[in-house]
Amino acid sequence: MRLVIVDYGMGNLRSVQKAFEKVGAQAHISNDPSFIAQAKMLVLPGVGAFADAIASLRQLRLDRVIKEHVRADRPFLGICLGYQLLFTTSYEDGEHQGLDLFPGRVVPFRTDTPDKVPHMGWNTTRGRFTSGTIFKEVPNEAWFYFVHGYYVEPTISYQIALETEHAGVTFAAGFANGRIFGTQFHPEKSQQLGLSILHRFNTLC
Repeated sequence: MRLVIVDYGMGNLRSVQKAFEKVGAQAHISNDPSFIAQAKMLVLPGVGAFADAIASLRQLRLDRVIKEHVRADRPFLGICLGYQLLFTTSYEDGEHQGLDLFPGRVVPFRTDTPDKVPHMGWNTTRGRFTSGTIFKEVPNEAWFYFVHGYYVEPTISYQIALETEHAGVTFAAGFANGRIFGTQFHPEKSQQLGLSILHRFNTLC
């Protein structure tokens, strides 16, 4: 299969699939490790708690398939929680080990600012490292839709493609390492700019 959306019981799967269909991609949804292992491109969406998500991936034996795909630098897109799962550790309701494919941690927003937490709604981004990535045509001050209470702090700063600000912190809204990408925002809910990112991802293979 060319493009597979990983189903581990915690993503808005159909909305992601419909968004890819709008840009001409045939996206399959699956939780079968052998089926997913054949994919040229993987998408890992996610909505919910980090601990539940990583437990579900392990229970379904999807963690190993995802790791093999990412380590082979085959096109991968993590969305929201699916992006956070790529990193070493999350401090959401305790301390939890992630997939540990990239060094970094998932931490909570400050609550001593006027900004509401969770971060929910439209926010602007600015590009840091976009050349040659699926973010290369995203203009500065581009609007994307966010829904999250925690954010990623990648250890390696050059992997941060897009930044945004909320609750007194600047954080990584877009991540790029080779052909591995992550978005803290939801491209499937971000109108034309979000669809353009999905379109560029779909053209990687």
